Amino acid sequence: MLSRLSIRIATLFLLTLTCSAAVVAQTTPRESLLILSKQDHTVAIVDPTTLKIVAKIPVGNDPHEVIASSDGNTAYISNYGGGAYNTLTVVDIALQTPLNTIDLGPLRGPHGLDFVGGKVWFTAEVAQAIGSYDPASSKVDWILGTGQNRTHMISVSPDGKRIVTTNVSSGTVSIIEKTAMRAASGPPPNPQQGTAAGAPPPGPAREDWKQTVIKVGEGSEGFDISPDNKEIWSANAHDGTISIIDFAQKKLLQTLNANVQGANRLKFTPDGKQVVVSALFGPDVVVFDSATHKEIKRIPVGHGAAGIQMQPDGSHAFVACTPDNYVVAIDLKTLQVTAHIEAGAQPDGMAWAGRR
Repeated sequence: MLSRLSIRIATLFLLTLTCSAAVVAQTTPRESLLILSKQDHTVAIVDPTTLKIVAKIPVGNDPHEVIASSDGNTAYISNYGGGAYNTLTVVDIALQTPLNTIDLGPLRGPHGLDFVGGKVWFTAEVAQAIGSYDPASSKVDWILGTGQNRTHMISVSPDGKRIVTTNVSSGTVSIIEKTAMRAASGPPPNPQQGTAAGAPPPGPAREDWKQTVIKVGEGSEGFDISPDNKEIWSANAHDGTISIIDFAQKKLLQTLNANVQGANRLKFTPDGKQVVVSALFGPDVVVFDSATHKEIKRIPVGHGAAGIQMQPDGSHAFVACTPDNYVVAIDLKTLQVTAHIEAGAQPDGMAWAGRR
């Protein structure tokens, strides 16, 4: 017969095992889906295998977009507020805790985010600018004005030499390219006489940026670049159209009368064969064939949709149904909704974090 002490020890042992199992169950998976809740001011870490919420972390006022670092350990969230705020919130994904807040000073209205070359790239709507933040130095190390109204979303090439933004109120897309320039140190040489004796040589080579602004539909907001880098597709919220741009030639190829009023976000599937478009004020997510530019299907999701995140293996698209307070998982083979994720009120921006 067990003594009272033995029973207590056994009970404590079982409780310890139970608590340990609970902690392990809540550990951040190696790959996770990050979902922002604008109303709850949180980011949810979701296990993409089970679609269960692992943790919810506070991220400050009005979070709109989120991006993960290349190693998947850190998330950066833009605190937007329509220009009322000027901060990025930093979160440790593995430890499931906020780290710090980045003050962007006069760069108000941060929104779109990308992470390239170890830096966070962001838009600042009120400042009509884009910039980069270097976590190593804890400084904003680069700023460029776009001269466009409501510079909203951003994508940066892996080498950091090409940037694409949409500018909502201007109804434009900007293609910004790094170029090599040589600063002149004196008067230009006479091509017939050559460089005069004693004239100062040309200045050192430096890098500059060239912006090409392309007029598209009204309310250009969500956009994506095709996986082969040949086309840019822009969803135009105000007129329900989609503009297709030749990336290399930097010119408009076609505007589709897509009938997607309130078009909010647009994403290519990882194989580049389809394009998924959400509509903030419509009941459906619309899928297009990227080659024929024809509509394939309208998928009912609720009363409106915003952020879209593709699963890297191409199996699912996750779409934030902001008015309905859930995120749907769409099977990209069947184009059917297969699950709902309750990640918080007014879900919007999403990102994929793959920890190394």
